[in-house]
Amino acid sequence: MERLKRVTQPTTLVTGEIPRVDQRNHAFARGMSGDLGPGTAREFRRFITKHPLGAALAGAAGRLASPVEGGIAGTKAPLPEDPTAVSRHIKQLAYFLRADIVGICRLPQYAVYSHDLAGNPVELDHEYAISLVVDQDYDTFRGSTGDDWISGSQSFMAYATSVLLACVMADYIRRLGYPARAHHVFDYQVLIVPLLLLAGIGEICRAGLVLNPFLGTRFKAAVVTTDLPLEPDGPVDFGLQQFCRVCRRCANGCRPGAISDGEQVMINGYEKWPFEADRCSKYRIGNQGGSSCGRCIKVCPWNKPAGRMHDLARGVVKHAPFLAGLLIRMDEALGYGKRDERYKWWLDLEDVDGVLTVPGDRTVASDRR
Repeated sequence: MERLKRVTQPTTLVTGEIPRVDQRNHAFARGMSGDLGPGTAREFRRFITKHPLGAALAGAAGRLASPVEGGIAGTKAPLPEDPTAVSRHIKQLAYFLRADIVGICRLPQYAVYSHDLAGNPVELDHEYAISLVVDQDYDTFRGSTGDDWISGSQSFMAYATSVLLACVMADYIRRLGYPARAHHVFDYQVLIVPLLLLAGIGEICRAGLVLNPFLGTRFKAAVVTTDLPLEPDGPVDFGLQQFCRVCRRCANGCRPGAISDGEQVMINGYEKWPFEADRCSKYRIGNQGGSSCGRCIKVCPWNKPAGRMHDLARGVVKHAPFLAGLLIRMDEALGYGKRDERYKWWLDLEDVDGVLTVPGDRTVASDRR
């Protein structure tokens, strides 16, 4: 991450005229409320917990979710005066707590929800946001279709870790005498994507997510907002925009057709590829062949581990973007994005009215669609 090219502005055009978002308009919130249909609302209550491992991980994440806010020490700790040194300390703390990547940015108000899920106005004026990223495990993706029975568990494995990271870090900063709030899967007051973009975690990809050059979109993130004096990281440029213009693997692999295979357009102040969040969420919640979905992660050419050849390909994208098409064809020819049964370790089980059953040949059927 330290070797990536930093730029003053994100590679996605951001106009600065971005309206704040009501959390009740988030697609998952709409699914939970019934706006996406009664079937989706019914399935929302079980789409992760219908798999026993997903249920265990979701329960663990809930137990780890200590208060996101709390009392602040009355006296500030004797910290280094240099914000760069403090930032280095906070980043190393994140890695000590088992984050995979961490980045810092200033907190713009457009990245703060206007209202929470209960309809209450959100007031959050912290100066900085610390983004904490947790990998969802490459080898497990190798053994999956991306939308089979392990998908929801992958999400909540990473969510559980990020909940712990954010709550511990926020508590620690408050003990240093500075305000801090944790934002995680159970209690967000901020939008994750713009903060990841500004903190230099990655660039916005065709799937509408922030893509990291070493993890792809194979991660979940939590955030800590604070007034602790920090040194922001800049956005990054590793050539993704040109690559995504050529590559349409996520669009072609998306079961519900939520990802556009067309060109970028201006949406709410961002120049990006259109993404139909309602379609995506309805499929993830209502998926009858598995638990949730991560197909776009599975088929993305950036979903690769560290390695000499993969690192070389990352360099080619940046320095020879005209070879992007060749890299994509090589990725397909080598079988990346396909399921490798040798890496399947989980059991396909479904909780139906409190009884675990084998869901039959649904995963194989899903792979044929």
